[in-house]
This record gives sequence, structure tokens and C-alpha cells, in this order.
Amino acid sequence: MITLEKIERLINEINKLHLAFSQDYFETGKIEKVNLKHTLPKVPTEHILAYRLNLHESINDYLYRANLYDIPYFYRVKTSESILDKIERFKQRSEGYPVNSILNDIFGARIIVDSAEIKQVIESLDRWQEQYGLKNWYLRDKDSYVGIHIYFKNASNFYYPWELQVWDKKDAEQNIQSHIKYKRSFVNKLHE
Repeated sequence: MITLEKIERLINEINKLHLAFSQDYFETGKIEKVNLKHTLPKVPTEHILAYRLNLHESINDYLYRANLYDIPYFYRVKTSESILDKIERFKQRSEGYPVNSILNDIFGARIIVDSAEIKQVIESLDRWQEQYGLKNWYLRDKDSYVGIHIYFKNASNFYYPWELQVWDKKDAEQNIQSHIKYKRSFVNKLHE
């Protein structure tokens, strides 16, 4: 059983890691800072992909420093193919979306907990959002997928947000199937 304290610690540590990585990457003066409240035409794809590559190459160094060894979570850095697919899908929409709303999961983590913890997490998230300065959170219940999404951006429109998904164990297999069906269609395009 994963306690509420461990879930809160995971949120706190991811938030601190997001800030540390973002400051190391963007605040050195080596990388041009781009306001991610802009829409896709104003944010160069190269900027996005360079961030992804740097994150992919260094994330384990940051995670190593976190005190998360006793918390079972999963993570991934979004592939460049997935990012490019997402960019293309959003470019086809008539309304413009800010890049930090579209690419809010270049780093994504997931923790799977029991139903009792899900209820406690939902009851705690507003307080945690204020306490840790989280961007936002919501409960997604769509396309056979149910999960809490929590976003980290450390009050900067120049930092790409990161995501933590909190799943109920009873929904995990259904969520995986939903991701396969709705989130990985770009893989099929590669084989066409």
C-alpha cells in the first residue's frame, strides 16, 4: 500500500526536480528562452526537440538525487516522434493553444494506487497545488481512461510543464488499453 505521505513526497520531489532541471537548462544563458504561452508558430520545433533530448539524456541524474527509492512509480520522456505527431495534430486545429498546454508532458510519471488513496489524493490536491505551486490538476474520465493528471511548471512560462498521472489500480489495465488505442497512433503511421 502506498501511503498518502509517499504520494505527497513524490509530488514534492517531482516539483523540485522540475525546478532544478529547468533552472539548469534555461537559466544558464546558453539556451534561448521562449515564452511557452505562445502558440506553436512562435515556438521553434528545434527548441522543443532540443529540450526533449537534453531531458532524455540527463533525467536519471536528477532522479538519482531524489529521495524516491521507496516509492514505486514509472516515468518516461516523450519520444520526438510522439512530440512531432502532437505538434502536427494541434497545428491542424483552427484555434491556437499555448505550447505549455500542448506539450505539458514531455516528462511524465505515473503512480498506481488503491482506490482509498485516490479519494485521499483528490481531497488533498487543492492544498498541495497551493503549497507546492503546482500548475493545475484534474480528473480525466474519457475514452475508457480514468486518472488524475497533475502538472508542474514552477510559475514560469519559460519552463515546459511536467506531468504526474495517479491511477487507481482497478483502472490500470483499461487505461493502458486506452493509451494504446488513442495515444500511440503515430506508431502506426510510421509503418504505413
